[in-house]
Amino acid sequence: MVIRMPKRAATGALLGLALGDSLGCPTEFDDVPAILARCGPWRDMDLPRPALVTDDTQMTLALGRGLRTAMDRGFLAPKRLARPVREEFVDWYRSPENDRAPGRTCLVACALLKEEGRIWQDASRTDSKGCGANMRVAPVGLAPGLTGDQRAGAAQLQSALTHGHPTALAASDLTAHAVHLLAQGAEPTGLVGLLRSYAYDNRTRYHHEWLGDLWTRAHDPSPEHFIARGWDECLDVLARLQDAVRTVSPETDPCLATGAGWIAEEALATGLLCFLLFVDEPLTALRRAACTSGDSDSIACLAGAFAGAHHGADVWPAAWTDRIEYRDELVTLGALWDQ
Repeated sequence: MVIRMPKRAATGALLGLALGDSLGCPTEFDDVPAILARCGPWRDMDLPRPALVTDDTQMTLALGRGLRTAMDRGFLAPKRLARPVREEFVDWYRSPENDRAPGRTCLVACALLKEEGRIWQDASRTDSKGCGANMRVAPVGLAPGLTGDQRAGAAQLQSALTHGHPTALAASDLTAHAVHLLAQGAEPTGLVGLLRSYAYDNRTRYHHEWLGDLWTRAHDPSPEHFIARGWDECLDVLARLQDAVRTVSPETDPCLATGAGWIAEEALATGLLCFLLFVDEPLTALRRAACTSGDSDSIACLAGAFAGAHHGADVWPAAWTDRIEYRDELVTLGALWDQ
């Protein structure tokens, strides 16, 4: 009799995210020739020593802690999620470990979130669609027992606490959905098609219960018009991704096909492209993502989350996972959800 061990998708995704973050941190802001000159062949890139991470992993853990607290208190609902996640984001903002060059949008929004009496919608930056919203959303796709509406609402709400642009909301929703599909065993070859169908199905759906009147902070005539702007930008980049998976050479900088990743929809697409180019070689996927001309740490952390959700925890070598920063917390949170 063959005994199949559980793949531990949550642990795999969280470790993969942190590994990609650490691998891509030293190469962020450099072009590919500069990376190759410093690191040598990209397929041989090694994890830095020490294997430190950036705010991408720190905020992923903050969201994970807040989500865990909310779910421990009962059925996941907007107010039950917003308070602990807000508190975790503010704690991160105040922490002395918040020294990894975080993005301006997160800093400005968290400075406003810490003010007593301010509703979170007034702190949200509705003009920002930076990738800081979806590089941290993987826990929402990994948490067990959520309905599709809860997952979508939670993904968009956690984005809106800082990045309230409709494209940030849609890209966060798509990223969590992709992680969830891969963790549940979806075939990577059909993933882009599933994501495009999901985007079309939700194109004009505004989650009033989760987002409240956030849309009124923008200059849109209706909530449906507001959210459709975000889904349309995501659909555009998913079409580019679908073409790129078929035509791009693995030796070419992925950013040239799907964008540099500084903005949410491009981070999603380029992280997915790196994963899909090397589905059966997750370390190669991380290295390709880290050797890019754009936001290399965020691209690589997303590629790592997708690869880890698909393959599970055992795909990552112990020589890397044993020395990644925040390893114990990543493993503890992953194990909780892998049960």
